Amino acid sequence: MKFRTFLYFLKEAFRSFFRNGWMTIASILTVTLSLFILGMFMTTVWNLNHAASYLENQVELSVYLKDGLTSEQIHAVEQKIKSVPQTKSVAFVNKDQALAEFKDRLGDQSYLLDSLNGNPLPSSFTVVYETPEGVHHGAELFVKYPEVESVQYGQDTIEKLFQFTQIVRIGGMILIIFLAFATIFIVSNTIRLTVYARRKEIEIMKYVGATNGFIRWPFLLEGMILGTIGAIFAGVSLWQLYVWALRELVTNGFAFLPLIPVYPFIAQVAAILLVAGILIGVVGSAISVHKYMKV
Repeated sequence: MKFRTFLYFLKEAFRSFFRNGWMTIASILTVTLSLFILGMFMTTVWNLNHAASYLENQVELSVYLKDGLTSEQIHAVEQKIKSVPQTKSVAFVNKDQALAEFKDRLGDQSYLLDSLNGNPLPSSFTVVYETPEGVHHGAELFVKYPEVESVQYGQDTIEKLFQFTQIVRIGGMILIIFLAFATIFIVSNTIRLTVYARRKEIEIMKYVGATNGFIRWPFLLEGMILGTIGAIFAGVSLWQLYVWALRELVTNGFAFLPLIPVYPFIAQVAAILLVAGILIGVVGSAISVHKYMKV
């Protein structure tokens, strides 16, 4: 295609874009709203998936030691724990540290421990793994060590957590795919209405001898323009909403939630919406104009 021809097609696309007034505005609003809803669900699902991964990585295994162990025995146990595959970190907590941490958790009620004779809490190791499977493997292995009194990691809670994370990942992906197809359907039909309003124009051009490419290109470029503008509006709106939501959560005491930072996350989502908007606009126009080119 010659550059001069492309400029002509682009000029015709913009002329049609501005000439159709309310139909153009309706198409842009539909594209914007559809992509905004899709982007909102994408950010929600990906944040839930991020939170699920964060919780999985925070699962700890507590290995409680028997009393009376020497420092050499404790060191030997630590080395055996560290040698297990998928071990991310190992932290030793002695009896005094355990008691101090317990008092901190009790807060104002820590005075209840003042009547204790000695320190009943055992020394322990806190172990974090790279994968959820490592927790189960570690628990089964460490409980067999002669120096270990018991192993605790809340098996029922962990299993429910892992089930929840799987539901979030699978359900979220299904939801995003469903919304993506719904968005394609809605936007394509909106663009089809725009082309339908100009079907007579297409028929006349066919009768006077215009080629299919000559007719099709202005419509494809117009669909691309509609999709691009709608995607930009959707991306900017989503960006502002996400920044506002994070600010509100932090302001209201929910800063501890493991949410994805604004940048570059929202920029990546906006880029996805931009590509989706352009593709949907072009494909929707191509499908719609093809129907009315059969004279």
